[in-house]
Amino acid sequence: MFRFADPWFLSLMWMLPIIIVLYVLVQKRSRAKIKKALGEKLSPFLTASYSSKKRRIKLVCQLIALAFILVALARPQAGKKQQEAKSQGIELMIALDVSNSMLAEDVRPSRLDFAKKEISGLLDQLTGDKVGLIAFAGSAILMSPLTTDKSALKMFLESLSPDSIETQGTDFQTALSEAAQAFVRGGVDTEADENTSVSRVVLVASDGEDHAEGAYDLAERLSQEGIRVFSLAFGTERGGRIPLKDGRGYLKGYKKDEQNKDVVTKLSGDSLRRLASAGKGSFHHVVYGGGQMKTLRNELAQLEQAEFDSVIATNYDERYQIFLLIGLILALVELLFGERKSSSRIWRGRFEVNSK
Repeated sequence: MFRFADPWFLSLMWMLPIIIVLYVLVQKRSRAKIKKALGEKLSPFLTASYSSKKRRIKLVCQLIALAFILVALARPQAGKKQQEAKSQGIELMIALDVSNSMLAEDVRPSRLDFAKKEISGLLDQLTGDKVGLIAFAGSAILMSPLTTDKSALKMFLESLSPDSIETQGTDFQTALSEAAQAFVRGGVDTEADENTSVSRVVLVASDGEDHAEGAYDLAERLSQEGIRVFSLAFGTERGGRIPLKDGRGYLKGYKKDEQNKDVVTKLSGDSLRRLASAGKGSFHHVVYGGGQMKTLRNELAQLEQAEFDSVIATNYDERYQIFLLIGLILALVELLFGERKSSSRIWRGRFEVNSK
């Protein structure tokens, strides 16, 4: 079977006849200008050494070289091999805190934006794993069920903001409950197949301002059911103010308390550390260039993996190399090919002599 992987490049072949037409028009215009400037008698002597035939040969080489390069860019492929591709990994629910405190700018550009960036980088490394996304604050909402489509997850992740959740605050318990239900609805049915086992993880990303005891009890109960809880902390202990911005993104001021003083929100790493401990997971305080996400990825890679989807992948052999080689050779030949006649009659004073 023969096919082109990027057939769009073949549509550029329409440029070839246009180049020919432009060449003819330019040549005619050039000859007309020379005759007009030098006259009918003098112009033939000054252009006697120029070979129109060689110029046409150069043009043909250029056009053929361009055609072969376009074919190479279209990536011709031949042959057809099919093989089964199996997807293996863990089931991971990411619960991202989108409360107003995550807008604090003690971490640039903000805690929330920094968390999005780090989680997006983690998604790039999770090959084969099923990942879901939960946004939470005072309540929680499932933004994406478990999926292997990382592009869709990134799109949902980028859209998250405090406006995604109506109820403000930070409630870990609600986020964990939503994650547990998401595993039931979209995870591997281990009860139907006793031979199937999969590691399930809830990854809570927050600045840790929740102090409700129920979340720790739930995390411990989930760990007993095979769902481990990991946590990521974003922010600093010195804290930062919560900016208020208008619809166009301009700063209006900072959030005030009842005494009309700026609210300063500080990282509460202890609550996130305790949550991870109860959930038999690990805690990471994420900072710029700290390598915490790499450590987390290594920890997740060590968990027991299950086989998810099995698809038939079709592989084709690339055949662009020969077309590219011919195109480059013709381009090189064109560069080495001159435009002058090997022997011509030139004008020297009143005499015509042969030039060699």
